[in-house]
Amino acid sequence: MICKDRVVAVTGAGRGLGRAHALEFARQGALVVVNDLGVARDGTGDASGGPAQDVVKEIEALGGRAVASTDDIATDAGAAALVATAVDAFGRLDTLVNNAGFLRDRMLINLSEDEWDAVMRVHLKGHFLPLAHAGRYWRAESKAGRPVDARVINTSSGAGLLGSVGQGNYSAAKAGIVGLTLVASAELGRYGVTVNAIAPAARTRMTEEVFAQTMAAPAEGEFDAMAPENVSPLVVWLGSAQSKDVTGRVFEAEGGRICVMDAFRHGPAADKGARWDPAEVGEVVTGLLAEAPVPEPVYGAG
Repeated sequence: MICKDRVVAVTGAGRGLGRAHALEFARQGALVVVNDLGVARDGTGDASGGPAQDVVKEIEALGGRAVASTDDIATDAGAAALVATAVDAFGRLDTLVNNAGFLRDRMLINLSEDEWDAVMRVHLKGHFLPLAHAGRYWRAESKAGRPVDARVINTSSGAGLLGSVGQGNYSAAKAGIVGLTLVASAELGRYGVTVNAIAPAARTRMTEEVFAQTMAAPAEGEFDAMAPENVSPLVVWLGSAQSKDVTGRVFEAEGGRICVMDAFRHGPAADKGARWDPAEVGEVVTGLLAEAPVPEPVYGAG
C-alpha cells in the first residue's frame, strides 16, 4: 500500500473521478477526507451531504477510515474548514487533490457573465483557496521544525491545454489551473510540497452527455478506457511519498495511457537586435511558423 497512513483530502469526491480517487487512496492505506457539496452537474440545486457520506461508507466497507466534508471549497471559510477537518480527524494533512467542478457550456457569443463567473469560481477559485490554506498549514509545520512531505494534485483538462469548442469558460479556467500549478510548485517546494496537475479523460457526469459518443460504455468484456478508475492510479502515486522528485508537471491520463504534457515551451525565434518595422513582421512570423510544430486541433473543431 503506497499511501499507508497518509492523510488525503479530495474535493468533489462524491461522484465520478473524485470518488474513484478517494476509493483508490483508501485501498492504498490512506485516511481520506471526502469533500462534496452534493449539487447537480451544473452546480445548481441544494447542497446535500449524501454523496460524500455514501463514499465514506464505501471506504469503511473496504476496512478504511474516512470522514465527510460538505464545505464549499470555493469560499475562504470552506477551504479553511477542509484543512481543519483533516487535521481534527486525523492529526495532519499530507495530500490535497483538487478535483471539484461543474460545467456551464455555451458558445462564447451565447455565454453569460454569470455562467463565466460560476465556472471560474468552482474550478479556478476552488483550486486556489484549498491550495492556499493547505500551503499555509504546511508552511507553519515546516517553520515549527516538523517534517513535511506533502503533495498537491490539481485537475486541469485537455480543454485547458488545447481548447474545446463550446467550453470557453471551462477551457479558460482549466488553463488557469496549469499556471497556478506551475507557480505553486515553485513557491511551495521550499516547505516540502510538490504540486502537479492532471488532464484526465473519463466518463463522468460532466462528460457523458457532452461527449456522448466518445464516453459510451464498451461492449461486455472489453476494456473500459473511459472508466474514471483508470485515472486514479496516477493520482494516487502522485499523492504518495514515492513521487517526491516530481513537481511542476502536467500529466494527461486516459484509459491505460499516461502522457507528460509538453506545452508552452520556447519555439523558433528571430531577434533583429532592434525594433521591427511592422512591414517586416509578416515575413518573419511566416518563417517562424514554418519551423514550428503544427498546433494540435481544438476539441470539437471542424
